[in-house]
Amino acid sequence: MSTTTTTAVAPLTIQDAEILVTAARRAAESAGVTVSVTVLDAGGHLLAFRRDDRAVLISGETSTRKAYTALQLNAPTADLVDLVKPDGPFHSLPTALDRPLLFIAGGIPVHRDGRLIGAIGVGGGAPEQDHGFATAAVTELV
Repeated sequence: MSTTTTTAVAPLTIQDAEILVTAARRAAESAGVTVSVTVLDAGGHLLAFRRDDRAVLISGETSTRKAYTALQLNAPTADLVDLVKPDGPFHSLPTALDRPLLFIAGGIPVHRDGRLIGAIGVGGGAPEQDHGFATAAVTELV
């Protein structure tokens, strides 16, 4: 009889979420950009959200949709942009599903010990900036 040992991976905690939000905002502030930051757990539930006072209002929605997209597809949204272009294999995905997907850079999945535990989304800057702020935050968590 063989036994399989499964090691539990700690879920994304509120403390983790606060580290992510703080790190993303710090990166954005140092670039002079005002942003919104959303952190979701592995189930897609909101763990943390913060919108800078001067961030454009839509950044709250875009940060949340970027996090959701990164979580659902387990990939940085920056890596998905070309897949939904008219000639891309996922062209119809944004409209085929009744889900808040957004294929703009700025969403990053969060992993612990190789397991998906959540995602972060940043909105408010240029897509490349948002991707950089989210990446900096995830790096800070490790």
